[in-house]
This record gives sequence, structure tokens and C-alpha cells, in this order.
Amino acid sequence: MFYSIQYHDSLVQQNIINVNSNEVCMKNALIVGATGFGGLGLIEILLRHNGFRIKQLIARKDTGKKISEVFPHMEGFCDMYVQSTEEIDYNDIDIAFFSTPDKAGMQLIQSFYQRNIPVIDFSGDFRFNTINDYNIYAKNKGMNTEHAAPDILPHAVYGLPEKYAEKIKKATIVGNPGCFAIAMILGLLPAVEEGIIDSETIICDGKTGVSGAGKNPGEANFYPQRYEDVNTYREGYHQHIVEVENIVNAHAKKKHTIFFVPQIVPLNRGILVTIYADAIVTMDNEKLYDVYARYYKGKPFIHITQRSCHTTDVRGTNLCLIRPAIDKRTGKLFITSVIDNLVKGQSGNAVQNANIMMGFDETEGLMVPAFYP
Repeated sequence: MFYSIQYHDSLVQQNIINVNSNEVCMKNALIVGATGFGGLGLIEILLRHNGFRIKQLIARKDTGKKISEVFPHMEGFCDMYVQSTEEIDYNDIDIAFFSTPDKAGMQLIQSFYQRNIPVIDFSGDFRFNTINDYNIYAKNKGMNTEHAAPDILPHAVYGLPEKYAEKIKKATIVGNPGCFAIAMILGLLPAVEEGIIDSETIICDGKTGVSGAGKNPGEANFYPQRYEDVNTYREGYHQHIVEVENIVNAHAKKKHTIFFVPQIVPLNRGILVTIYADAIVTMDNEKLYDVYARYYKGKPFIHITQRSCHTTDVRGTNLCLIRPAIDKRTGKLFITSVIDNLVKGQSGNAVQNANIMMGFDETEGLMVPAFYP
């Protein structure tokens, strides 16, 4: 755990913290895409973080403005100016967060990689180690398949700290998982690795709030059209299914095929995924609960429950709430996985990865209760 050491006068700026009795300097963080929801989430978390200092805020829009002019609730908490990419100062940057859309940060990330500055990227640009997997992702999203930095892909690490903490610790580029993907993967892994689930019967039903579309969500999420409306989209070929199948199959004894139907609901923030499948092992709910509880033992942000899950249970937190269950009447396995798409699905998970990369306690800056009601 961290605790601040208070200094007086000229020593205040030293910002020394103590980690298990080993003194280390504060780490300087740069945020690219600071004026989006993901960038804002990072700012809010890093302001309460005892190990990171925000050095620069970078964006394409709102340059020259204070971040508190873009987000008025930041006034008095963070009044730094937003700068352009041309104004990036690479000196004394310990880590860079890229909260940018697909393809927007590809070339710029190369300049950090060449300087050996660790990067955590929120887009799908570096979630894959092969150009073939990236091509499938890009096609599913309706983008061209050209990648500006294909040589870096083999060095990227998938940013799922509950599974890849040791790799993340040594990584220079981490691809933060997609929001739907992290909820599905965390819900599936115990059942897959324990051989409980029929590999050809997996159906994922995912509901997300409109904030997942970002600050410029388009006509479909304009309030009069989104209010009291629910719709499916990219049924069966959503871009996140590529990374889900990649990770799940990397830890399975046989190939798993997953059918995924995402839905947008008139909700500000939150993701609720329900996974349905046939069980190939006979067990009751207590035994299934024990499988999940053992699998995630020692994982501070995974909570296993036997009750119904609500998006409000995790709103504003880095938690993933999972309910594994067997329907007694049909024998079907169903797993509910709930996250806040803007925190565990984005900025919170990124800071969790950064904590691991910088040698901080994994939970630093992230242990807060849910916003309620």
C-alpha cells in the first residue's frame, strides 16, 4: 500500500512515496486523448493516485483550453492546459496513456516505443500479436485493415491483469482490452479452463450504456432517438469477439466458438453480459461458485456472487461482479458479468495495468465504492 509523506517548503515538490519501505519517486504520466471520456476517467483516477503525477494532457480538440474549461467539474482539481501532439515533451515521461480511437494513435505510439517509454493504448490497435487478427478486428468494425506499426504487434501484451500480470510487468506496449471483451473473458475463463462448458454452445448477450460510443456518439445515440429504445448491432461479428476467442482459446483444451449479440440500452454507463452454454460436467450452484471463487482468489477487483447482478453494483469502480449459476430446470449454465464500461472497461483497468508496470500496488488509486443510487 502507499502512503504520502508530507514535506514542507522546498521539499514539497519532491513528492516521495513509500512502497513497502522502499522509497521511489513519483512517476510522470502523459495522457493522449485527454478530452474524451477515457481521458477524463484517467484524470479523475490519477488525481487520487499516490504514485502518479500528470505531466501533460494532449488532445486534438480543445487545445489551449484548461481541462476544467472542457469539464467544469474539474475546476480547482485539475486546471492544466490541453496541448497538441506537436507540444509533447518526451523528457521525464514514465508512462503514456493513449485514450484515442482506432488508428488515431498508431504512428504516435511508435515514437514512444522507440524511446522505450511504456504505453497503454485504449484502442484495438495493439490488442493483437498478428496482423491477421488485427485484420479481422478491423473488418468487423468496418475499417480499412492497414496497420501503421505491424512490426510492433508481436511485442504488444494484452492488458488483462487478472491473467497476464507477469507479462504486463515487463511490457512496453499494453493493449487495453475492449469493454465487452473484458466482461466476457473474465466471465468465461474459469468455466473454460476447468472444462465445465460445452465449447460449441456458448452464446453471449451483452448490454451496454451509450457512453461506450464516446463523446461523439452519432445520430443513433442522440437523446430523442436513444431514450426508451433498445437495439442490437453487429450481431455475430462484433469487433471484440476476436480478442475474446483469442484469449479463451489460448487457455482451453479445445477450440471455443462464441456467438455474441451486443445491445445498446438507454443507460449512461455500465455493461451487463450474460453468457449461456451447455454444461458438460454435472455440478450444483455451490460447486460452481467454489470453482469461480478459487480461480479468482487474490484478485482484488473480481467479486463472485450468488445473487442477481446490477450495473449499479459496480458503477464508478474497477470491479467486475460475476455470478456463475446452473439453471436447475434445464441444466443450462449461465454466467452474469457486470462492469462499468468507463472504468474496468477502460480507464480503471488501464491504471491497474500501469500500477503493475510501474511496480505500484495493483489497487492504488482504484479502491472506491460504487456510485449509488
